[in-house]
Amino acid sequence: MDVIEEGRSRLILKENGVLNAEESDYPGSYTIDDIWSHEKFKKVFMVKIVKYNETEMEFDLIGIHAAIANAFRRLLISEVPSMAIEKVFVYINTSLLQDEVLAHRLGLIPLKADPRLFEYRQPGDTDGTEQDTLEFQLKVKCTWNPNAPKDSTSPDDLYKDHKIYTKHMKWLPIGGQGDIYKKRDVGPVHDDILISKMRPGHELELNLHAVKGIGKDHAKFSPVATAFYRLLPEIILTRDVEGEEAERLQKCFSPGVIGIEESEYGIKRAKVLDARYDTCSRNVYRYEDLRDAVKMGRIKNHFIFTIESVGALPPDVLFIEAVKLLKIKCRTFLDELNHV
Repeated sequence: MDVIEEGRSRLILKENGVLNAEESDYPGSYTIDDIWSHEKFKKVFMVKIVKYNETEMEFDLIGIHAAIANAFRRLLISEVPSMAIEKVFVYINTSLLQDEVLAHRLGLIPLKADPRLFEYRQPGDTDGTEQDTLEFQLKVKCTWNPNAPKDSTSPDDLYKDHKIYTKHMKWLPIGGQGDIYKKRDVGPVHDDILISKMRPGHELELNLHAVKGIGKDHAKFSPVATAFYRLLPEIILTRDVEGEEAERLQKCFSPGVIGIEESEYGIKRAKVLDARYDTCSRNVYRYEDLRDAVKMGRIKNHFIFTIESVGALPPDVLFIEAVKLLKIKCRTFLDELNHV
């Protein structure tokens, strides 16, 4: 790779700084000898799914500008909607938790309800409708356990319902919701989230209203636990590293990044196994005899993107929703330009 191309496509990590940190206006375009085109972009742009399950997805965005990757991150955190408890009507609360603290806890409980099936509640509407509200009831009273062992001091033996979990929340269908949704589709994501602890005589009777919202208004509406990206690391060995040096080099990087192979003559030699999960700590620069053996960088247009869903929607669906939102914003911007 020549110097010009390296400056365009790679960040170079030095001991006390980063080289080539500047970016072009468009991915793959440079004012010196190149211009951006849609056809060229389609050829280089790729999405590769590396890891996927119901709540987490790791994938690669290749051939894209950092601004676009960051736009997806911000949309996922703050503008893709979800359902969360917004109104808490307290009829009885004799527990040790104040009403405000209890309401705050309830608002942070992730719900499985699909926000795409609901509308936003209108300003000033306190009752809600079947199109924009899910209603739950939390009614629990802690009592003594008459069958508790006489010599036991464990609260689990002495009391009944002294731990209030999300499984105690009962869904109250509004209108025809009972015909459209199932209880398992609209309740809490997890049944074992601890809400409060009580003692005999303590009682809760609450009505909860969950509505559709976005993380920009309150963090409880964010559908992701986190969404982040990082550039793909690149590690190049500039010379052979053998023997004790190879073992020391291996310890400078995250596990699995540098491997050691043994030749037929019993010589141990270092090699790069997988630079993907390197944290770029630059520990190698602690050793004078190793600092010239490694060249570390990051590929500018290759982003490792991670989405961790709270459980309402799978991470791939959340990303598609973020793409739809970005398209709407682009169309709105173009319409505004056309009317200037």
